[in-house]
Amino acid sequence: MAKRSDTRIDPRGRKVKILATVGPASRSPEMLEKLVRAGADAFRVNMSHGEHADHRKTIAAIRALEKQLARPIAVLADLQGPKLRVGEFQGGKAVIRHGGHFTLDRDPTPGDDSRVCLPHPELFGLLEPGQRLVIDDGKIRLVVREADDHRIRCSAEVGGVVSNRKGVNVPDAEVPIPALTDKDRRDLAFAVDEGADWIALSFVQRPDDLAEARKLIANHTGAKSQAPALCAKIEKPQAVARLGEIIELSDAIMVARGDLGVELEVHEVPPLQKRIVAASRNAGKPVIVATQMLESMVNSPMPTRAEVSDVANAVYDGADAVMLSAESAAGEWPEETVAMMHRIAVQVERDEGYKERVRFLDTPPDATTSDALAHSCMTIADTVPISAITVFTASGSTARRVARERPATPMLVLTPSMQTARRVALLWGAHAVITRDIGSFEEMIAKGKRMALRHGFGEAGSKQIVLAGVPFGTPGATNLLHVVTLTGDELKRRDT
Repeated sequence: MAKRSDTRIDPRGRKVKILATVGPASRSPEMLEKLVRAGADAFRVNMSHGEHADHRKTIAAIRALEKQLARPIAVLADLQGPKLRVGEFQGGKAVIRHGGHFTLDRDPTPGDDSRVCLPHPELFGLLEPGQRLVIDDGKIRLVVREADDHRIRCSAEVGGVVSNRKGVNVPDAEVPIPALTDKDRRDLAFAVDEGADWIALSFVQRPDDLAEARKLIANHTGAKSQAPALCAKIEKPQAVARLGEIIELSDAIMVARGDLGVELEVHEVPPLQKRIVAASRNAGKPVIVATQMLESMVNSPMPTRAEVSDVANAVYDGADAVMLSAESAAGEWPEETVAMMHRIAVQVERDEGYKERVRFLDTPPDATTSDALAHSCMTIADTVPISAITVFTASGSTARRVARERPATPMLVLTPSMQTARRVALLWGAHAVITRDIGSFEEMIAKGKRMALRHGFGEAGSKQIVLAGVPFGTPGATNLLHVVTLTGDELKRRDT
């Protein structure tokens, strides 16, 4: 298959964002540029793999590309989280007989077909008969029959070959271990130092996990700069049970369908995905749908029809972003995969039924002036031809309120903060531009017009909504909505 031409994607042509994972196939500066030109809006740095030196080079390359293209690009550092694993086997592997018995114990002696060490003392005395243990991403499924402080005797609901150090999932119990390991703490400090815009926290079980992570981020950031935002990955049943609390304490949510599909029955995941997306949208928090979206494109230049439908469903549901994992990190077709995801999203958003589908979820505004004005933006844009909703914001909160309403009109986010501009690279429908702060109403209107014309969000004669807060520079004080007409004369003045 011929490689695609190196044509830059217009960021205004699509509202849902694309988050691409960086790995061996994509970490070169040349490939990173190709991915952005193909449609990537943000990059995920997976702290589970690679060394800090490699990640540092990747982030530096993204920042250089950002400067070259004059376009904010978000960096999300994804922490590994705690990993439970079995011990080692004689000869490196064993066969667990389907329907047979198998024991996990605290004996470090290499295991065999009947037993193996489980080097996690916190699990002993925790599990009860009837609860499940899932090994190697669901390939082996055990049911606990007896458990004490030294042994967990199981029957094999699904047997098979198991090898050294394979992962263990415990779907039926809240495991008393923190979401942040020592490695995660080191990785988090590194990510903050390197200026990551988002930190993704893995294997969240309880709201306290988020509180701990946020405290560590604040302590390490200090007064140096704006702290990175916190994204909670929903991949445990325990997190689903406390979803509302977790959403409230996070800045964004990721539907991590890989581990969700291991911890739950696979048929439970699709409706749960819709529930998480809806709950996040109701709360006005960005939501990312992740894992195996175009998995076959790791090796193939074309996806399956089922994968195309999967991506399309996430777009129809109103997800803020869709994520590529191995497809862009280690696959043979990273550029083509990003371009394919872009084309799917654009086609869905052009569907005449898209607006109704994406607004099928009722997101009534909270009883605040800011929310009422954000809701009014959508209503005005539905009633009067509007070329852009131009939002002045320092923190990004006004942009999030507008995005929550899923307006059909594109949103131009003007901010003096590079950190804010990068964060909204994962926000539905938002296109951020860095501009100097404003000091008066007249300056705001004039600058809003100039930026809209300069960045292609309107032409002479078109109308624009301007949304801001007065007094200027006060975060969260959105209280002003103004509809203006572009004349074209605004471009005579050159500024930023």
